[in-house]
Amino acid sequence: MREFQADGRTISAYLAVPEHGSGPGVVVLHAWWGLTEPFRQVCDRLAEAGFVALAPDLYRGKTTASVEEAQALGAALDRDVERVRGDIAGAVQFLRQHDATHLADGRGKLALVGFSLGGAYALDMSVTLAEEIAAVVTFYAAYTGPDYSRASAAYLCHFAEDDPWEPAESGASMEQALQAAGRPVTFYTYPGTKHWFFEENRPEYDAQAARLAWERTIEFLHQRLD
Repeated sequence: MREFQADGRTISAYLAVPEHGSGPGVVVLHAWWGLTEPFRQVCDRLAEAGFVALAPDLYRGKTTASVEEAQALGAALDRDVERVRGDIAGAVQFLRQHDATHLADGRGKLALVGFSLGGAYALDMSVTLAEEIAAVVTFYAAYTGPDYSRASAAYLCHFAEDDPWEPAESGASMEQALQAAGRPVTFYTYPGTKHWFFEENRPEYDAQAARLAWERTIEFLHQRLD
């Protein structure tokens, strides 16, 4: 774990760097479980694919496997949106200044990869940090609140077919909003899957869909960041 400062607060984060020592920067935003092993593994896998990946701990050390506890933690986080935005902006700045990303000279942009709750924040921050963010990947997350015409990112969004937490109508509305804003956007829905299908420690995990979504994610990030 690494630490960085954001608005005077000390934030912990998991950092993974490619073996060759450098690459484009990606901020990973965890789901409402907290910064658990699956999201640290996402960073490790991104590093294996050539990216410098950083996952800030938005819950300050708290994690859970309980849906009820996760709902409570997520709700508490959402009541402190400006603090969360500050933490994510701090993570972006940490990556920008890190020697491994070659971004300290002010050139280049980064990506956000978010899962569920983290996906909603990735969508939000793609507008808030429009000048920094070139690409956004979300897993089972939709958010129509931001003014996407202010963004400069391209979007890749993965959805489950059978998802009461994120119904198809929500994804369709966001896709329309992104298209209306003129943003490059690609949506995929994975047949027979449920929310959390990407996370190996969840009973909803679908290995085939997770593998395909990952392949698409890596291809997209290389296209947008290399």
